[in-house]
Parts: sequence; C-alpha cells; structure tokens
Amino acid sequence: MDKIALVGKNIDELKDIVSELGMPAFTAKQISEWLYKKRVFSLDEMTNISAKNRALLAAKYDVGRSLPVQAVESTDGTKKYLFRTEGGHFIESVYIPDEDRATLCVSSQVGCKMGCMFCMTGKQSFTAQLTTTEILNQIMSIPEAETLTNLVFMGMGEPFDNTLAMLRSLEILTADYGYGWSPRRITVSSIGLIPGMKVFLERSNCHLAISLHSPFSEERLKLMPIEKSFPIAKVLDEIRKHDFSHQRRVSFEYILFDGVNDSMRHAVELVKLLRGIDCRVNLIRFHAIPGIDLKSSTPEKMTFFRDYLTSNGVTSTIRRSRGEDIFAACGMLSTLEKEKEEAQQ
Repeated sequence: MDKIALVGKNIDELKDIVSELGMPAFTAKQISEWLYKKRVFSLDEMTNISAKNRALLAAKYDVGRSLPVQAVESTDGTKKYLFRTEGGHFIESVYIPDEDRATLCVSSQVGCKMGCMFCMTGKQSFTAQLTTTEILNQIMSIPEAETLTNLVFMGMGEPFDNTLAMLRSLEILTADYGYGWSPRRITVSSIGLIPGMKVFLERSNCHLAISLHSPFSEERLKLMPIEKSFPIAKVLDEIRKHDFSHQRRVSFEYILFDGVNDSMRHAVELVKLLRGIDCRVNLIRFHAIPGIDLKSSTPEKMTFFRDYLTSNGVTSTIRRSRGEDIFAACGMLSTLEKEKEEAQQ
C-alpha cells in the first residue's frame, strides 16, 4: 500500500491524524515542527515522539520528501533542479542567488494547458497537477533550502489552474505552525485565470504577477490563447477591486519580442492600459526555444521601452537575464530528460 505523505498537511489535518491514531493532541504540533521547522526526511528523526507512536504513523504515513534527480549550474550561479514526481514525470525548480537575496522559482504543474506561443512548458502540453507535497518538496529539498529569502510561483504550469494545492502551499509557508514566512516574500505569477485569481486575492496576502506581453487584445491572443477566455481588460478590472498600495504588490511581466510588441505604439497603449493601478512592469528578455520564430528585442529597444513607461508614471525595470547556459527557459530541461527516457524505452 502506498503511504500518505505528511508534508503538505496543515495543522488541522495533522490533528485529525493523531486523533485517529489515538495519540495525544499535542503530537500534531510536534509533527508540524519536525516537518516544517526542522524539515526531516524520515519519521525516525522525530525523536520527541515515542517509538510506539512513530510506528503507528509509519504504518500509513511517511514524510513524503525526495531529493532532486539532477542539478545543472550556470556560470552566473543560477541552478536548475530536476525533480521526479510521484507519477514518474519531471518538473523543474530554479535557484537564483543575487547579492543578499536567494530566490527559488517553483513549479505548480507537470506541463501546462495554456499553450502560450513563447513557452516551452506549454509545448509539453498538460500531464498532471502537482500535489501540495510536490510543490513544497521543491522548496524543502534543494541544498540551498535554508538560504532562501524569496519564492516565485513562476516555474512550470499555471498556478491558478491548480489553485487549491497552490493555496495550501501558501498557507503552510506563511503559517506559524509551518515556515512562518511573511507573504511579502512570495509572488504568484499567472497569465490571468480570473476564477483562481479571485480566490487567491481573497485568501492570500502574497504578491501577484500577471503575464501581459501585449496591451492589444488581438495581438495578445496570438501569443496567449487565454486572452479569448479571460481578456486582459477583465483581469485588470478584477485587480482594480483590490488594494495593492501597502503590504501586497502587483506587477506585470512583459517579454519584449523584436518587432512584435516593442514599438512606441505598444508603450503608449501599455501606459493607458495600466493607468490607475499602483504597479511595476518587469521587462524580460526572451530566451529562445526550439521551433519558435520569435527573438528578443535589442537592448536599445528595451531601454527605450523602460524609460518611456517610467517617465509616464509606470515604474518599469529590465529584469537581468539569468542562467542562459543551462536551458534557462522553463520546461527545457524536463523536456530533454523526458525525451531521453523515451528513447531508452
């Protein structure tokens, strides 16, 4: 019988487990501390729980952690980790050190349903939802876990297409019984699935990032099919209902494609589109992926675009490109590993 993972359980679920097994109620808090504070790999490490009770737990449960199966390091210090999921698939996490910050880019799905033209994960199509266990395991099981200062749900998959597991992860990351992190250390990035986004905005105080990539609906649709179901104008209407002026921040991701979305016309329209929203625009250089006829804007165009937005009241920065020598685009490494395994079968 497959055992049930304890990582990913919140405090109420842990209380139910210990009650069901006839253990003292305080054991739930002990388990949560071993899981999320001390981050153990095995039940045997939970030394303040009696051997008898550990045996009761072990009959049905295990911790549920696993180490990455592969790691690739860039010349700039960025590291991409490959994890194998319970179903035998592969997901990626990217560790990005930067002076006094250490950020982990976390995946939420195996593959993705959204089919964005510029995304390698989208080319894999959708395979599976990650469980809360598999999401948290990425954060807990890299060698640099203790050094992390920030998290971004910006890896493989669309977080708001796996809203419940993602929200459960955020709860555990920010709860006193869990990691105890401030929500201000965590950003969730989405292409704008409004139902999941609304739930997130109501239940979490973590930051929000929206992939925008064109201010014109018909042009955005060519890049991002989601524009048909959830137009960016409606996404922004929902965002305007919430306060982003204090603890929580909203930002917009904008990959600049040469000759596609980097003209003065686009800059002017983007300023109009975002008027009234206290936000930041992150301009991103495109990492080429196989079979896609898109290339990144020139540094000169990116600088012009940034300066125009900022001078017209929309704070904008050019995100420094990281990890290009290690298949930087999300989905590249897992695609290669999947193809390698298929070739060996």
